[in-house]
Amino acid sequence: MSGQNFEEIDEEDFEKFALNLEDVVDVIDLDDNVPPPDSDDDDNDGMEVDGEGAAATGIVADVDDADIVFKEHKDSVFCVRVDPKTCTLAVTGGQDDKAIVWNIETGHVVLECTGHKDSVTSVGWSHDSMYVATADLSGLIKVWRVDTKEEVWSFEAEDVEWLQWHHGAHVLLVGTVDGQVWMWKIPGGDCKTFISHGPGAISGVVMPDGKRACVGYEDGIIKIWDLKTGECQHTITGNDSHNSSVVSLHSSKDNSLLLTGSTDMTAKLITATTGKVISTYDCSSHRIGSAEDENSVESVGLSSVVNYAATGTLGGVMSIWDIATHVVRHQCIHGDGIVKLKWDETSPLVYTASLDGVVRMWDARSGKEETRWTGHSAAILDFDITANGNNLVTVCEDHTARVFSIKSPER
Repeated sequence: MSGQNFEEIDEEDFEKFALNLEDVVDVIDLDDNVPPPDSDDDDNDGMEVDGEGAAATGIVADVDDADIVFKEHKDSVFCVRVDPKTCTLAVTGGQDDKAIVWNIETGHVVLECTGHKDSVTSVGWSHDSMYVATADLSGLIKVWRVDTKEEVWSFEAEDVEWLQWHHGAHVLLVGTVDGQVWMWKIPGGDCKTFISHGPGAISGVVMPDGKRACVGYEDGIIKIWDLKTGECQHTITGNDSHNSSVVSLHSSKDNSLLLTGSTDMTAKLITATTGKVISTYDCSSHRIGSAEDENSVESVGLSSVVNYAATGTLGGVMSIWDIATHVVRHQCIHGDGIVKLKWDETSPLVYTASLDGVVRMWDARSGKEETRWTGHSAAILDFDITANGNNLVTVCEDHTARVFSIKSPER
């Protein structure tokens, strides 16, 4: 471990908080002509299969449900995060080598984060919305103070895979393609590194206790790191690890469970305190894609309201898992691949965004689609939900970001 000048983070800074996993999404074209999945699959007897069974043949939005359409990007928009304090500002990053901070109520630009050398694929807000961080594919990371519109810190690493702020302190974590995980104190720049065993650090999540981070690697290994000491508490390897890249991660709010998703088409439920794998979920059934390299467990989530887990695949299937019994309650079929899912914070509802340009809201108890939002004319690549639960913001290959109002009867 390096960085002897790093100042120890006070215990009071590590208050309980929640962070969302940020993944860089590979957009994969799925076969539009594959027929709907066969609900009589022997591996899924007794399971409900709900939703759309056919892949999308083209994106034509008859209705644009968006309140705001943001058009300042000149190419595909890859990532978005909404500020946690005011819930009024979004930062988006795109293939035009730009990151932009803008007002989701008016669509007006607040700050252009200039100087990037490549596509901006990771963005994030500090816990108090004072700082915004942006990172591009070349490995250039920048931090901006929003109120003064000034760049306060930058660093050039290897290609960035993910970026996350600590939600109790001005501390930024970044995982890179060479397997390193960096942790900086902002804006001073004091640093710790969590040393790689070789393969890339593909995904990462800071746990709600603020004291640990879970990192998934390209070789399928999962590690739980102590942020204060820099020591690896647990390593999930061998038969317990994934067979290929860990591309998605999520932690339960009570810090007890971790859920991981991989390109090997499995998800693993892990006890965070011991590193023991409780169950491995097979997510390979009911595929829309036709080739092995066209699928992965792209997004995972643990509900804070009900004892369910959710997995979303690039094959277009969201599965709702009963954590107590480790069986699938429902499989929710989408028109195209799922790039991200998020549980509602106060109800048993889950949101999904997919390559067919649609955001959907599902009731996890019934597996039924309750609401959908349309307007995009190409694949959605990321979305975020405001901390107050009032809006969701999407970004898309159609060069736009859109703001939708959330009107759900259960919230």
